[in-house]
Amino acid sequence: PGFRRRVISGDQLQLCFWRIKGGATGSFMHKHDEHEQLGIIVRGKLDFRIGKEDSDRVVVGENEVYIAPAGVLHGDSVFIGDDEYDECWILDVFTPPRDDLREG
Repeated sequence: PGFRRRVISGDQLQLCFWRIKGGATGSFMHKHDEHEQLGIIVRGKLDFRIGKEDSDRVVVGENEVYIAPAGVLHGDSVFIGDDEYDECWILDVFTPPRDDLREG
């Protein structure tokens, strides 16, 4: 509950559109050994860590971008909702595509 997504996959890249309820937590610290991840915050904010488990928290706001290179830890996320929908909207791009996110 609180997480909705739409995934579009090509041969070499993948787009995930997330709508996440404000205040939701998730995305434990993890890394993608073979996948680079670029995220654009469309609405709301993402408060998370990137680099190491004890890294300072980073808040990424609307129209801002984060990049998690392959093999780099990131997560421990808190999603901050916008004023209109109380949701955080994120466009994530993965290359190469992640099989675990493919829809169909």
